[in-house]
Amino acid sequence: MDDLIAKLAAHLRNRGSLTEARWEEALRAVPRHLFAPAAAWFTSNHAGAPRGRFALDEDPVGWWTAVYADTSIILQTDDGAGDPLSGKGLFSSSVSAPGIMFPFLELLAPQMGDRILEVGTGSGWTAGLLSWAAGANGVVSIEVDPEVAARAAANLGEVGCAAQLVVGDGTKGWAERAPFDRVHVTVGVSDIPMAWIEQTRPGGVIVLPWHAGGLIGHQLRLEVLDETTAVGRFHGTASYMMLREQRFNTRWNGHHHEAAHRSTTKVHPRIFWNMDLGALLLCQALVPRVGWYDVCEDGEDSLLLYELDDHTGEGSWAACDRKPGAAEGEVTQYGERRLWDELSSAYREWVSLGRPGYDRFGLTVDPDGTHLWLDRPSARKWRVRT
Repeated sequence: MDDLIAKLAAHLRNRGSLTEARWEEALRAVPRHLFAPAAAWFTSNHAGAPRGRFALDEDPVGWWTAVYADTSIILQTDDGAGDPLSGKGLFSSSVSAPGIMFPFLELLAPQMGDRILEVGTGSGWTAGLLSWAAGANGVVSIEVDPEVAARAAANLGEVGCAAQLVVGDGTKGWAERAPFDRVHVTVGVSDIPMAWIEQTRPGGVIVLPWHAGGLIGHQLRLEVLDETTAVGRFHGTASYMMLREQRFNTRWNGHHHEAAHRSTTKVHPRIFWNMDLGALLLCQALVPRVGWYDVCEDGEDSLLLYELDDHTGEGSWAACDRKPGAAEGEVTQYGERRLWDELSSAYREWVSLGRPGYDRFGLTVDPDGTHLWLDRPSARKWRVRT
């Protein structure tokens, strides 16, 4: 096991995901295998990392290798209705991949004696790591699913962790133990609950995967100014499973073609395929609750857009198709919103601002809503309609 941990730590250091030596020590003090099922489905975004189903009793070498690789371990699908060993369905709980989990822990920067609220217990591994960093009885971890919470309690018992586990709605925080020095959120969030700010002391820190109404999330570190205001910046992308009540529709459905509006455009759909992260942030703020993805078939480039918060199958959608060698693209749009027009306009605004980089943007959450800003909180800002 020591060799596997050392190999994983070296991988994380090389990627820049583990920069503090204490977290390698935490990997050994709170071993990941104690939080992994004996048979599980493993996923990863990294080439060469183990993927698929591994079981300890069938393939012990494969299982140990997968546990101590940069993988996500699926604990639950379809909120408990699916088979987590199948790799199918909606992944609804997991042991997060170390390559994204440790950057969040480093952003959180817990210190011994801190009072920490965690939203999304999952397997309990991060609660165990936080307890190791902050000390006994310093962590309150909330999990919405009773079965997942029960397994986490058993896992944490194996390592002697004294974190307080709560089954409930994490968006409400846990006022009984407030104020907190740190809030660690392990689920994707589009609308940041005010309760987290209210229950964090001034100067305290909240870290979370902010999804801004889009499928690509961002590592967000907020510092709390007072009971109603928090300000922060972004530290890279991070796509997580969403809070249950904030889940998106993730499928494009080009319905009502006969009633759709058709036009042409000189804007190439390819410019949205791999946008600069600064452009992506501004587009997510100005084109709320919209997802998009690219398609290339037989040399034809396309961009498909759809409303994320529509679960009826009747929401607005758009498609831009550019045939090989064509001077213009063909745009088809349906619904109350003209999604291609909105996205094109937002991108042009980013260009008109001088193509500002990702590190120039930040976020403020206060009673007036959520605002994306450029350079400083008092400068130019855009309201984010989450």
